[in-house]
Amino acid sequence: MSSRIVDTAHAAFSGGTGLVVLDGVGLGVADVVRLADGSARPVPGSEAMRRVEESWDAARQIAATGRVYGRSTGVGANRNEDVPTEAAAEHGLRLLRSHAGAIGEELPAREVRAMLAVRANQLLAGGAGLRPTVVTALCEALESGAHPAVNEFGSVGTGDIAALAQAGLALAGEHPWRGPGAPKPLQLDNNDALAFISSNALTLGQSALALHELRGLVQATQVVAALSLLAVDGSHEAYAAPVHAARPHRGSGEVARRMRELIGAADRPTPPLGRIQDPYGFRCLPQIHGPALDAADALEEVVAIEVNSAAENPLISPEDMAAYHHGGFYQAQLALALDHFRLALTQVARLSTSRLSTLNEPAFTRLRPFLADDVPASSGVMILEYAAGAALGDLRAFSAPASLGHAVLSRGVEEQASFASLAARQTLRACRAYRLVVGCELVAAVRALRQRDLRPEPDLPVGRALELAESVLAADQADRPLTDDVTAAAALLDPFTDIWRGSGS
Repeated sequence: MSSRIVDTAHAAFSGGTGLVVLDGVGLGVADVVRLADGSARPVPGSEAMRRVEESWDAARQIAATGRVYGRSTGVGANRNEDVPTEAAAEHGLRLLRSHAGAIGEELPAREVRAMLAVRANQLLAGGAGLRPTVVTALCEALESGAHPAVNEFGSVGTGDIAALAQAGLALAGEHPWRGPGAPKPLQLDNNDALAFISSNALTLGQSALALHELRGLVQATQVVAALSLLAVDGSHEAYAAPVHAARPHRGSGEVARRMRELIGAADRPTPPLGRIQDPYGFRCLPQIHGPALDAADALEEVVAIEVNSAAENPLISPEDMAAYHHGGFYQAQLALALDHFRLALTQVARLSTSRLSTLNEPAFTRLRPFLADDVPASSGVMILEYAAGAALGDLRAFSAPASLGHAVLSRGVEEQASFASLAARQTLRACRAYRLVVGCELVAAVRALRQRDLRPEPDLPVGRALELAESVLAADQADRPLTDDVTAAAALLDPFTDIWRGSGS
């Protein structure tokens, strides 16, 4: 593995080679996603590996000469119980065995790989004080595709200790790996066990995956909304530059600017000759999409700090040869940021259902109710409102703030919990429901544009989006099951994200 240790400065030359340099400083959300998906391989930076080695050396010296939580003592309510010197080597394995009690379904490989990527990078920040071979083993697993079997429940937001204990036991050869290329078993002892599991790497990995997908979906939703706007002859005034200069929220202003670019509107559009103003689904789009983009930015900032931080308890400081006992593992900021993001996301999805209802109204489309064909009493896309409402119900349930949870654990010593782990799971679960809500709107918008024979300029972003959608969605207007249409429309949101991002270049 040493042949893959490179200087961080060299990372600038590896952008197109499928490498992600782990240096404990610069790992981003997109990097975590690439490593989780196996589209890049990890390379530990040489300076970061030196930090790991210094921390490892310091930790052993400190533990040999004083009381250090989890190394020479028990953990939790057992913190005051000393570990006999002759039992120190076995103490680490006992700790891993006792804490590897996560329950529930096995997590998908992608989520576990995200956890391994985050944990490797955190260790390279240099505060854990565990043996460097753990880092190289994690990188080997990420490169080969192997991942330990990890179950979903075991954390309350004060450290993913159960999931990471399972990973630690796998590194020691006592817990199963999934997939090929598992690293050779490591000898782990009291200086490795707590140092490895004192982290929220699983929660952070899941947060990165959810944020990456949902940020893209919010962006794609604006492209869908632009198609709906064209289908109902919507006004451009709500996106006018003077409106957002007068109320300069960053996210709302960005959404308005992107909408002008998507549909080719002027900064100061001419007022429409028809209706004075549109329903909220169009008129308030910047004010609802904007906060979601702001919430995504705020969440990404928290995640970026955490995946590049040495938050282990105790923190090993080679500079002053000290072990600092602290609460840096507590994830209140992450839990609150995830809760905020989901609440903002649900507002965006709810606005999509509002536009879907507008598309069903002849007063706005000048078409038959529910975009039905010419057969009397046809239902058209009527059922999509019900389907979208049902998916929105799930999304609304997932948006309940996880940070309101409470737990008193370990004989009252740990008397508070952030439940960031629940917040991350809920955010991941929101992805599918959100896609389906917006997929329903896209099916209706394309149908309305076809029935009205409206075609935006093909060189506009919204023109490219309609061309793509028409190549995928069936043109049949007769009453028929729309399940496959919505599934296909939901899948279109990923290329729509690229269209949105291209509109800002």
